[in-house]
Amino acid sequence: MTKHQSFPAIITRLKRAHGHLGSILAMFEEERPCVDLAQQIHAVEAALANAKRELIHDHIEHCLSDGLRDGDVSPDTALAEFKALAKYL
Repeated sequence: MTKHQSFPAIITRLKRAHGHLGSILAMFEEERPCVDLAQQIHAVEAALANAKRELIHDHIEHCLSDGLRDGDVSPDTALAEFKALAKYL
């Protein structure tokens, strides 16, 4: 079993966002209304933000928390990684 159980769901979200982004590019070429374009760009941004949040939460829960409990990660390393991740939340 993989340590990152959320990765398949994150990959699916990112692939969907990738396809959606291609659709947005086509909308630009079709000179669709700016409001429609902004709405669709916002949807892709939200999808990416959700994928990033899920990745970070998974890392905190499984890599840092489990690593601390199992002794695989030192408290100093866990804190440093948490601080590094916090700027992306």
